[in-house]
Amino acid sequence: MDQAVLEQISRQDYLDTLLPAEISDQFFEALYGDKSDGAYDIRLEFISADDKRIVLAFNLIQRPGKCLVCSLTYGLPNVFSRHPLININGMVKKIEEKGLKIKKWQLGDTAEESASLHIIPFFLDLE
Repeated sequence: MDQAVLEQISRQDYLDTLLPAEISDQFFEALYGDKSDGAYDIRLEFISADDKRIVLAFNLIQRPGKCLVCSLTYGLPNVFSRHPLININGMVKKIEEKGLKIKKWQLGDTAEESASLHIIPFFLDLE
C-alpha cells in the first residue's frame, strides 16, 4: 500500500470528512425524531492497515447524562451497514478515490470497550 495514501487515510481529519460530526445528530433525528434522544456520538477511527486490509472503527462515545449501555448498541452493525446517513458504500467509494481497490467490506460485532465507549470494527479487504 502506498505510504502517502495510508498516511492520509489514517488521519483523523480525513476520517471526519467520511463521517462528519453532525451525522450523529442527523442519525438520531431520523431514528427517534429528536437528536437529543441520542445516547452517543459516532466517530470513525483508524485502527490499522497492511497490504490486505484496513481496519477502522465506529466509536460510539457516550453523551453526557445518557446511558450508552442502555442503548442496544449490539444491533447497530446491521443498522449501520445499510443506513443512508452512515453511508458505508459512500465511504468506501471515497477511500477508493485515494487509489485503493476495496474487494469487500464488513462490520464486526459491537465490543463494549467501557461503559462510555462501544466500538464497531469496520474491515476493508483490499484487492
